[in-house]
Amino acid sequence: MFLLLLLPLAVAAQEDYQVSKVVENLHDPWTMVELPDGRWVVTEMSGSLVFVGKDGQLNRQQLDLPQLYVAGQGGLLDIALTQDYSMSHRVLFSFAQGNADNNRLAVATARLEEDQLKDIKLILAVEPMKGTPVHFGGRLAVLNDGTWLVTVGDGFDYREQAQLRHSQLGKILRFREDGRAPVDNPFPDAPYVYSYGHRNPQGLVVDEENGRIIEHEHGPDGGDEINIIEAGENYGWPVITQGLDYSGAKISPFTQYADMRQPVVDWTPSIAPSGMTLYTNVLFSALRDQLLVSTLKNEAVYAVNLSATPPVTTRIFATIKQRLRDVAVGQDGAVYILTNGHKAALLKVQPK
Repeated sequence: MFLLLLLPLAVAAQEDYQVSKVVENLHDPWTMVELPDGRWVVTEMSGSLVFVGKDGQLNRQQLDLPQLYVAGQGGLLDIALTQDYSMSHRVLFSFAQGNADNNRLAVATARLEEDQLKDIKLILAVEPMKGTPVHFGGRLAVLNDGTWLVTVGDGFDYREQAQLRHSQLGKILRFREDGRAPVDNPFPDAPYVYSYGHRNPQGLVVDEENGRIIEHEHGPDGGDEINIIEAGENYGWPVITQGLDYSGAKISPFTQYADMRQPVVDWTPSIAPSGMTLYTNVLFSALRDQLLVSTLKNEAVYAVNLSATPPVTTRIFATIKQRLRDVAVGQDGAVYILTNGHKAALLKVQPK
């Protein structure tokens, strides 16, 4: 126990950082991505892309998305650059589509030219539709072979469908850049499903050096998780969980069950994890090869050392205390943090 307590103190003691505000006046942002020229692009849930120049100037562009649904946790969500972005200028993005009675997560592709999205094409639409404005998931990640993953939430009121492979709710889906299902996905009867038994997964990292996919998801009241994702595996929701329903009632009597994977990290009580990235730079040497996780409920950024046994979660940058939507590492090695809400900001954390 002494060693487990000493390690977080050692990591925190090596930090000597300063926080600056890159830009403010962001309206309900969800994520950000850095372009090769060093500018940042921020998604706003209302359907806008915000281009942030190196001088902090904003260029906001409202997108014309097919049937964009903005309500609750729905709206424009993730954006990611394709592997050949420097030549093709193509991006993928996820968004909620439909209306209050029938909505779903969708993925589209487009060309990003002159700060405009052109040739927008829908390539994936989750089935079945649902009637709740929450638990969309929506995080994108590209694998080394050029195929993509997208996380899909369970829709809250539809949690049992996370265990039904014919439903795409509560799943991680794998697809080609043209929207087709890869032939080597694990389930011939559910051609897009890569893994299942997820609640509301919003963190997704491809750890290329160690050849693994790392995901985090929101539990109910307790039971937030980090999982190592493998093709064809069942991650248990809602059959196994450490969390309770918001009423205090038990969701399931089981915390483990045959053929269902256990998380590598469980956060009970909940921290409400939002974004996640892997720190591989040397600017903050104490954070190298650790996951950085932003949180909403706990209003903090955590470093997660999966190499420790058991894994160690440590709060970092403790002067930042507000609801946080996402975290990323810049080309300069600095840590960039997106705050949450209608008057949000993009923060930069770097050594003094």
